[in-house]
Amino acid sequence: MSLTDLQTWLLSEGVRDELDELTKRTIVTEIDNLVPPVEAAPIAEIDWSRLLLAGSILARSDQRQHQEAALRIATGAVTLSTSEAVKDAGTVLLGKLSNFRAISLASERDLLTADLDGRLGMSLRMEAQRRQMNQAILVESSGRWLQVNDFQQRFWKDAADHRWLSASAPTASGKTFLVLQWLIDHMQSGEARVAVYLAPTRALVSEIEGSLVGLLGKEGGVHVSSLPLRDKYDAAVAGGARLIFVFTQERLHLLANILGDAIAIDLLIVDEAHKIGDSQRGVILQDAIERAGRANPNLKLVFISPATQNPEELLADAPEGVEVAAVDSDAPTVLQNVIVAEQVPRKPKLWNLSVRQHDAALSVGVLQLASSPAGLQKRLAFIAAAAGERGGTLVYANRAADSEEIADLISQLLAPSDPPDPELLELADLARKGVHPQFKLAPLVERGVAFHYGNMPSLIRLEVERLFRSGKIRFLVCTSTLIEGVNLSCRTIVLRGPRKGIGHPMEPHDFWNLAGRAGRWGDEFQGNIICIDPQDTNAWPVGVPARSRYPIKRESDAVIELGDGLANYLDRRATATLSELEDSDQFEQVGSYLLATFLRLGSISKAALAKRHDHATVAKLDERLAAIASQIDIGPEIAGRHPGVSALGLQRLLDAFRAYEGDIENLLPAAVDSQDSYDRFVTIMRRINEHLFPAFMPDGLIPLHALIVVQWLKGFSLAAMIRKNIDYHRSRGRAFRLPVLIRHTMELVEQIARFRAPKYFSAYMDILNMHLRAVGRADLIEHDLDIGTQLEFGVSSRTLLSLMELGVSRMSAVALYEKIARDDLSKEDCQAWVSEREAQFEGMDIPAIIMREIREKLLPSSGERAATSTS
Repeated sequence: MSLTDLQTWLLSEGVRDELDELTKRTIVTEIDNLVPPVEAAPIAEIDWSRLLLAGSILARSDQRQHQEAALRIATGAVTLSTSEAVKDAGTVLLGKLSNFRAISLASERDLLTADLDGRLGMSLRMEAQRRQMNQAILVESSGRWLQVNDFQQRFWKDAADHRWLSASAPTASGKTFLVLQWLIDHMQSGEARVAVYLAPTRALVSEIEGSLVGLLGKEGGVHVSSLPLRDKYDAAVAGGARLIFVFTQERLHLLANILGDAIAIDLLIVDEAHKIGDSQRGVILQDAIERAGRANPNLKLVFISPATQNPEELLADAPEGVEVAAVDSDAPTVLQNVIVAEQVPRKPKLWNLSVRQHDAALSVGVLQLASSPAGLQKRLAFIAAAAGERGGTLVYANRAADSEEIADLISQLLAPSDPPDPELLELADLARKGVHPQFKLAPLVERGVAFHYGNMPSLIRLEVERLFRSGKIRFLVCTSTLIEGVNLSCRTIVLRGPRKGIGHPMEPHDFWNLAGRAGRWGDEFQGNIICIDPQDTNAWPVGVPARSRYPIKRESDAVIELGDGLANYLDRRATATLSELEDSDQFEQVGSYLLATFLRLGSISKAALAKRHDHATVAKLDERLAAIASQIDIGPEIAGRHPGVSALGLQRLLDAFRAYEGDIENLLPAAVDSQDSYDRFVTIMRRINEHLFPAFMPDGLIPLHALIVVQWLKGFSLAAMIRKNIDYHRSRGRAFRLPVLIRHTMELVEQIARFRAPKYFSAYMDILNMHLRAVGRADLIEHDLDIGTQLEFGVSSRTLLSLMELGVSRMSAVALYEKIARDDLSKEDCQAWVSEREAQFEGMDIPAIIMREIREKLLPSSGERAATSTS
């Protein structure tokens, strides 16, 4: 019998029953309020010697199911009430799996007896030491050795040896930890001066930025920023320092627009790189990557993605002669138990729990609920409250409104802590003062429950995450933010019929990306994913998804492959009115990208994408693009500055400016503090809708959208904007529900003020400035901070921007700015202002969390901060 045959036999027959029993035992230790099933057979003793021998054989396989079984055996040996000898053997098996972080976790939790090496025989000790030496990498900048798993070791080596690298591994495999370590080491010991870390969301920008600052600590020489500002780039290039920008793809385009041909990024890391296939923003990401590559042909590029099928796909556009490598791993680092919950017939407070084990379902017990769950939200809330009573429990909600309601239901089942935790009280105070006195989050966090969604202010969201990690928030109800890259781990996830977007059942790869949050490596030995009502086809149209890996496909490729749809759209784009194109965002994004490419190269057949598509398809698109290009004289440089905005729309806007017969100054926006700024923004939004793209629809909401933009630029706090929105609705006699209005205001800030307005106002101003130069009115062109950057960060004053440059969140910067009289303070002036008035802070009625951030960022000990940044 070959080794492969032996491993297959062990898993299918040899130790199948023992593994099933071990699985049930380890899960029972994780779930609260669980009683054994009535029909359960007496628990047999586990033959650990036999099982551990099987584990050592299975550990030699490279198949995921074999490695997972070996990990199950090792984890059970270490975590269950076994003898010292069994625990030692389980630890050795973890070492064979290169799972050194699990060994460290066991030591931290006092599961192992000290001096393991002294108890091992000479041969075992030598073997263990050899493994540790083989599975270690040298961090050159610090001279220390880092214990890693096989994926991490391959990443480290290949990242050094190749210009383009695409790395993929499961969510809980320690990718982010290692990539950040490698990035810092590369910046400190290599030749790179400017690096960009691209994250898909602002939430992940905040997290990565904070992690980098923490890892750098007191070490000088490397700075971190998430503000796309020329002076930061110039200081790094000219001053000898090294700089890491942490950006979304939109912020990278902002920096590229500011610097133009001068931009030269040495290293680009693209996190969550599979999102190159996302609708709308996938094209913006692809364009950002290509733009960085054109600016520096020697760019070093690293793609990171979670458990993808084809990470090598991201290397397809590498320039000829560039060394490329794909690092692909599906090896488990932590156990993840998929558990299904089904109601006991006629007993709504009792739920059978079964764990999915390959093709079988193993009953692990009956979950007892505190109350009868009438309705779907109560079902989620009550099962989560019962199963995850000890804390570390995430609940997935499909909508922000659902997350608030489910969190409220859970909180009612918990006894209040006495006395209340001071940190939870501080977060509640921040929620009341920073959002609204009746914001639902405030009373919930006082009871150790919270909700979390993407439109929430970053300071509140980050504090929620911190307190959940610390265990003070025991239950956290989240929306799809969790599958947008936020590195938040838990013990248990509870979900029912998960959706990504309204009405769209979650794809298997997204489900497993979400499931990867359960049992984060180094924090837990295992995680539990409890899926409610698996037999309900409305909730689970194709059942609870089997493990799946993400297929990478660029959005541009996917749209091109739709047949004649894109070519037909390009025909319509040249002749239709903009109102007819309102629901064509996907075609508009890809069409705009292809048109900009055509203007730059003269044919998309010269672009890298041409080799991935049928020649006839490319020729057909070239024909349509040539017809459109003949109507355009703005040039490829302007078209390339605005990804996702059609060059044809830019041309039509320019034509409208040329035909305008009024005072040319009426085309300009007014300064945000000017009395007529609101009216100007209303007019500009309507002009954009008419000539560029219907971005601000319906027309009846333009006054509200303009109001939000003006308030955002003026530096209003979110709380002030919510109050103004309440007044806006009352003045028009509109009925509203406060929780809905609060969420809607947050959504308007994110989707209008921080996404659509920067995108289209930047394009508007570029075309207007082009027109002003052409008619001899360059004197009207403003040379201050561009409108896109102002809108991205919600600032229009030098003081606010200086505070954010120093690393203060916008919420804290606005709270402090309300106390500062001058609007022109530099970073040094802001620090001096705070130093002079520190003793007065207690009387300023500023939330404690904001005060803590202000002190950390604006009053650091001399030389302690290697980085300043904000998001």
